[in-house]
Amino acid sequence: MIATPFFQSIKQRNHKTAMIEKEPRIILASASPRRADLLTAIGVGFESAPSHILERPHPDEAPADYIMRLARAKVIEVARKRDSGLVIGADTIVVLDGRLLGKPEDDADAERMLKMLSGKWHAVMTGVSLYDAATKREVADYDKTLVKFATLTEREIDWYVKTGEPMDKAGAYAIQGRGAMFIDEIAGNYHNVVGLPIPLVYRLAKRLGYHFIS
Repeated sequence: MIATPFFQSIKQRNHKTAMIEKEPRIILASASPRRADLLTAIGVGFESAPSHILERPHPDEAPADYIMRLARAKVIEVARKRDSGLVIGADTIVVLDGRLLGKPEDDADAERMLKMLSGKWHAVMTGVSLYDAATKREVADYDKTLVKFATLTEREIDWYVKTGEPMDKAGAYAIQGRGAMFIDEIAGNYHNVVGLPIPLVYRLAKRLGYHFIS
């Protein structure tokens, strides 16, 4: 998907700061339609170039270290094939009592995750990396949102799994979809739970000299 880019870039020339209009290429290193929708919603023009890295935690790897490693690996894989453009990569996980819950492998795995989440608070963490392919500069950070699940009945879990919605979602639910019915509270950024913390992306982009406003 390609739309019209929109950024201003700040360049240092002769020890002076100059605001220069340009049309940088924005690349989303993800096939996630949720992340694409979030960027589109704020007027970001971009193209999608999914990475193909192995998403598996190392033994005893902390959640924050895991998502940051994957976010960085995604942008580097995509950026190495380009000589320009701002590459955005992200990785989202659900953490419950210190355990990582990724995407379910099948219906039974989705049921297992939903039973674990039922009636409890958990954390949703997204690692974000932005890489300027032209300058080889990278900035990265992560966001964390706490989410409180309602207590689910067996019937609710069975129905939700049969909708198919949980199957490609970390933690086996989508807060922006049917799963919204089961979310009692959140503490933190909503977009982070969807899969891309927009305020964090904005702050990181500014550190590389790019602004989402004209």
